[in-house]
Amino acid sequence: MTTTAAAALLPDAMLERFAERAPIYDRENQFFQEDFEELRKTGYLAAAVPRELGGAGLTFAECMQGQRRLASYAHATALAVNMHLYWTGVAADVWRSGDKSLEWLLRGAVSGEVYAAGHAERGNDIPVLLSTSKAERVPGGYRFTGHKFFGSLTPVWTFLGIHGMDTSDPTAPRIVHAFMPRSTEGYSIKDTWDVLGMRATASHDTILEGAFVPDRYIARVVPAGFGGADLFILAMFAWALGGFANVYYGLAQHVVAKTVESVKKKTSIGISRGSMAYHPAVQHAVAQMVLELEAIGPHLDRLADDWTSGVDHGPAWALKIVAAKHRAVEGAWKVADTALDLAGGFGIFAASGMERLFRDARLGRIHPANPALTHEIVGKLTLGISPDEQPRWG
Repeated sequence: MTTTAAAALLPDAMLERFAERAPIYDRENQFFQEDFEELRKTGYLAAAVPRELGGAGLTFAECMQGQRRLASYAHATALAVNMHLYWTGVAADVWRSGDKSLEWLLRGAVSGEVYAAGHAERGNDIPVLLSTSKAERVPGGYRFTGHKFFGSLTPVWTFLGIHGMDTSDPTAPRIVHAFMPRSTEGYSIKDTWDVLGMRATASHDTILEGAFVPDRYIARVVPAGFGGADLFILAMFAWALGGFANVYYGLAQHVVAKTVESVKKKTSIGISRGSMAYHPAVQHAVAQMVLELEAIGPHLDRLADDWTSGVDHGPAWALKIVAAKHRAVEGAWKVADTALDLAGGFGIFAASGMERLFRDARLGRIHPANPALTHEIVGKLTLGISPDEQPRWG
């Protein structure tokens, strides 16, 4: 159940408008500008900012419920907004720990700044912890060079969260995390977003060509790999992956609701009594979909409650975060796949609405952490092996 605090920022009438616009955004490969402006007006973009700094003060658990609710109406909108929300959530967690170094980011969110994520890189399946981009220390800050993919919120961000590798000491490479203002010189945006799904996010490429970021916007300089995972990094995993998981769970909830409504109306000359809802195979398939949902929800809620309550899972936090995300997106994909079976031939037509949900649900498995990295993290941590340990052959 969505908390009152989250629901107040996401009124039903607004979400119904989002649901009406979602297929249009997808069909036209159009950024969700109208949705974005409405979310800005309700204060949702400052949902995670502490009340003391002018935000709504929602906890991690409350924000996850909000994202789930938003996604059940407009999942692409929720996914894109997640990039901004997770930065504000990370900053809020750091701020509450007593570290005020990111207070400027929180105050900026209240005043209208929009933060996006610039971590995805070709050839790097361990985003955030490693980087193929270069971070060069220069007087007053760092210069970044590299190619970033999947930059959600490209049309509206005012700061892009980026990272790069500082290899000035080859024996001790460091990852530099920074927030690049949009007014920065030395970068360009490539209009590349013509894709399979989640089209409304407008996640274009960003090319860093020696872009200078001053020290005041350098968030962290940490050792490369899992050894550099402080609260800032761990919170990034929790907020980003937790958000992804809840977005795809919300999508799956919508798919189930749409399927149940559809099969109750669907008839067949081979069924003498009522609708296809009376067909045993349909009942079994619907049950399978609901069983997936029943497993996802409590898992995500437990993760959110533990993080919000400050439960000390130690190094196992990384395992728990990626496991919850993995289970959510795998389950959501199974739900969407089964739903397409039940939709039949009509389901492949855009008019059905099912093909959009099917396409978008598949993308959950691509979002970090991907299945390969998830299994590596879980396997190594369970066996007591450092995630930074590389396999040695021969």
